[in-house]
Amino acid sequence: MKTIITLLLNVWLALLAANAATSPPKLTWHDVTTWGVEGRGWPDLERKRWFDRLPGIAEGKVTDAVWNLSRDSAGMMVRFKTDATVIWTRYTLRSDKLALPHMPATGVSGVDLYARDARGQWKWIYVTRPDKKEVCQALATDLAPGFREYAAYLPLYNGVESLEIGVPPGAKFEGLPPRTAKPIVFYGTSITHGACASRPGMVHTAILGRRFDRPVINIGFSGNGRMDTAVGELLCKIDAAVFVIDCLPNMQPAAVTEKCGPLVKMLREARPQTPIVLVEDRRFTNAWLRPEKDKFHTDNHAALRAAYTALQREGVRRLYYLPGDALLGDDSEGATDASHPSDLGFWRQAAAFEPVLRKALR
Repeated sequence: MKTIITLLLNVWLALLAANAATSPPKLTWHDVTTWGVEGRGWPDLERKRWFDRLPGIAEGKVTDAVWNLSRDSAGMMVRFKTDATVIWTRYTLRSDKLALPHMPATGVSGVDLYARDARGQWKWIYVTRPDKKEVCQALATDLAPGFREYAAYLPLYNGVESLEIGVPPGAKFEGLPPRTAKPIVFYGTSITHGACASRPGMVHTAILGRRFDRPVINIGFSGNGRMDTAVGELLCKIDAAVFVIDCLPNMQPAAVTEKCGPLVKMLREARPQTPIVLVEDRRFTNAWLRPEKDKFHTDNHAALRAAYTALQREGVRRLYYLPGDALLGDDSEGATDASHPSDLGFWRQAAAFEPVLRKALR
């Protein structure tokens, strides 16, 4: 009996210690909606929820699937400056589905923190590890002294109801409003959406945003990036630095032939000078051993190349093209499930996108 009581007491003490380790110290909390987040397009249009990606006018115009996926906060990023040596975050998620079978909770529902170093380069710090809808966790502890800039990426496959940054009382804190530079706008599929990055800052869209030091808008819809006219009409309202159309993984060759030209012409009419990049779909990393899948990719690529060539012949200018064969590398190691990139695959994809985007933005 004495042994059981001792064991229970030890368990209770361990639980108290764990709770003490994860309980926030006394903090001053700052609501990020008071200064804004980047990646939240159409800021002048009303939203159903503050952290929705699409404005309220999209409901009923885009498909139900696209609308529901637009409630995820993929691509959003909040910037701030502080001299705090401890940084916490407190946020409430829209869904209690915190992870996916092939994607961890850190990517689906985590908040991912970066900081600029002395040379101005972004360096990773920490990502939260959600275990319930209401998250209150340290983002950084025992930091070196200094007033520096931070960027926190929001969850990829979950929505956010509220988000705060906490620092100790007396610490300097400055919320940085969204930059006014024209954004790089990505319209695509689950890969653009962020599957299957281990954390939000590792999607190629986020990596490229850091490399170009420019705002990014992520309009990726898992399974539903299909060059839809309704989405194109919304894109036309954005004064973008460049539009990246990366929808082929969700499309068949016939649909590419049917929809690519009209979408590009719609964007070109609305934004005559804005570069447009057309992206082939990546090949499944196991397609080398799957002839039918390999042929599908070849046919899809051919359809996009034909649409691109036709648009050039019609005089559509500032149009760029990115082949897909090497997006995930050539060693079959760039994906989690043959289709969706791992962090390695996203890094390789960013490397493939970068020179084309530099040329388009030049």
